[in-house]
Amino acid sequence: MRVRETDQSSRSLPITALRQAALFSSIKCPGKLILSAYDLAQDLRKAGITVVSGFHSPIEQECLRILLRSPNPVTWCLARGQMRRIPSDLREAFAAGRLRIVAPFPDKVRRVTTATSERRNRIVADMAAAVIVVHAAPGSKVEALCLDLLAAGKTVYTFDHPANATLIHAGAKVARSDMDWKAVLDASRPARRR
Repeated sequence: MRVRETDQSSRSLPITALRQAALFSSIKCPGKLILSAYDLAQDLRKAGITVVSGFHSPIEQECLRILLRSPNPVTWCLARGQMRRIPSDLREAFAAGRLRIVAPFPDKVRRVTTATSERRNRIVADMAAAVIVVHAAPGSKVEALCLDLLAAGKTVYTFDHPANATLIHAGAKVARSDMDWKAVLDASRPARRR
């Protein structure tokens, strides 16, 4: 599936060439993890990390608002075809090139469905050097995706919280407040072929 970038493709790097961290969270999230997500977004913003996400869940949307308060690019991957209009609260960041919007589906796909969301999340994970999961609710599609990623050898980080015990037990690394995210992403990227 080809990933297309909305209107900005001539002014920016190819999406897959960027050092990116994928961000996921289930819709319902424990309060302590919400605070951890806000701190994480601040840390990623300060470190200059490009974050890619579907920015669908409330926590992901709040992280998007925090991330867009810096000059660092953010990649929003849609679970549908290209948008006709950019949401008004995102137009400034989009026009400045800080928000990249990619559409991995044909333009005739106008509605977000469970199937397109699942496919989009897989694409987001594939675009990233590492995956950061604020919370994966037990039995959720986010949890299933992360378990598949871990089984395939993808680097997944999550917060040390009882609600994320399944991911940690499956091999997810614990995200800490003192992490050097640039070093983490460099270590997580596969070596380039010569």
